Amino acid sequence: MPGYEAYKKLFAHLPMPFAYLDLSMLDRNIADIAAAAGNKNIRIASKSIRSVDVLRRILDSGAPYGGVMCYTASEAAFLADQGFDDLLLGYPTWEADGIRALVERVAAGKQITFMVDSIEHVAHIEKFAQGSGTRVPLCLDVDMSTSYPGLRFGVWRSPINGWEQAKPVVEAIVGSRWLKLDGIMGYEAQIAGVGDDVPGATFQNRIVCFLQKRSVSEVARRRAEVVRGLSSIGVALRFVNAGGTGSLATSREEEFVTEVTAGSGFYGPTLFDYYKSFRYLPAAGFAVEIVRKPRVDIVTCLGGGYVASGAAGATKLPQPYLPQNLRLFSLEGAGEVQTPVLANRPEHRGLHIGDPIFFRHAKAGELCERFDCLNVVADGAIVGKYATYRGMGGTSYDQQGMPVEQLVGHRESKA
Repeated sequence: MPGYEAYKKLFAHLPMPFAYLDLSMLDRNIADIAAAAGNKNIRIASKSIRSVDVLRRILDSGAPYGGVMCYTASEAAFLADQGFDDLLLGYPTWEADGIRALVERVAAGKQITFMVDSIEHVAHIEKFAQGSGTRVPLCLDVDMSTSYPGLRFGVWRSPINGWEQAKPVVEAIVGSRWLKLDGIMGYEAQIAGVGDDVPGATFQNRIVCFLQKRSVSEVARRRAEVVRGLSSIGVALRFVNAGGTGSLATSREEEFVTEVTAGSGFYGPTLFDYYKSFRYLPAAGFAVEIVRKPRVDIVTCLGGGYVASGAAGATKLPQPYLPQNLRLFSLEGAGEVQTPVLANRPEHRGLHIGDPIFFRHAKAGELCERFDCLNVVADGAIVGKYATYRGMGGTSYDQQGMPVEQLVGHRESKA
């Protein structure tokens, strides 16, 4: 992996802040994730990528990659217009214009599947399908969290946690001439997104490992129950989706799972440093400029406070990456206007005002909400720019849709 001096020299002509993507590390992560998925198809979680060029690069790598799990209706419409197909909404959508836009694209021949977890969702989408005269595919979201006394191990997603809750929703779908059940999904967030090797958290790690082992068998049982229930009433599925970057090794072992989802592992953000069973390379990051030195062992950067979503805490802060062994201050963290960093090691003595500090984001695709492009590195050279969603005119949160204009500038297609 390139060190500080190599990156500093490589990016010397770029104004800061900027984001970058190292293709050598990205391609290694693509290969490692494919190996981790075993014989299962891999659907790419686009919210962890947020760049059309990167999505294409992953899909162009071939099997086992196929299909995209989208974040919002507007993002799915945007990707469909960019030529992507087999799009699965990872979350329910209710907003009328978003649903209408996707139904129109389904009518035009695109494979786009809506996510539902209630009869209300089914009835709402059915109105648009009927109005368009188009049969619309749906996916049933099955909850994979586990509840213990005083503890919800997992995330609050679907109200469906077994066949008993799933059956009335399924019956509403199969009873409609305008809808079809295309697949089921269950995201075991407590395995896929919770690290079991967090530094300085020995007791917590043990508890997490214990609960995750119990969850592996529980989610497999719950998913199998729903699949068997569907089979008993004659419903055949196109896909059964499971997992995320952190649960590939267990999701792939389930008999009924046909595909797994991966996203964060391609960029290798800091939250995925804390797993015992795998480690992906830090392919993406950003640089901010040193603008002052308040003390001989402190450098202060302009900006850099790109904090990840979710419950607030130190693990959601971006972390200094290069030079190595830099450290944030607990009372300041990473700030919108300034980020002081403790630089008290011998290798930090050469840091000066105007030099870059390279950071890694805590999550993956959220980095792209801050920058119009990723500066693409290959074989020790900058070979182009990959536009982010933002650079193409919108963000993944934009509910009004996104224009399709490409980012102006050189674009590297394959290195």
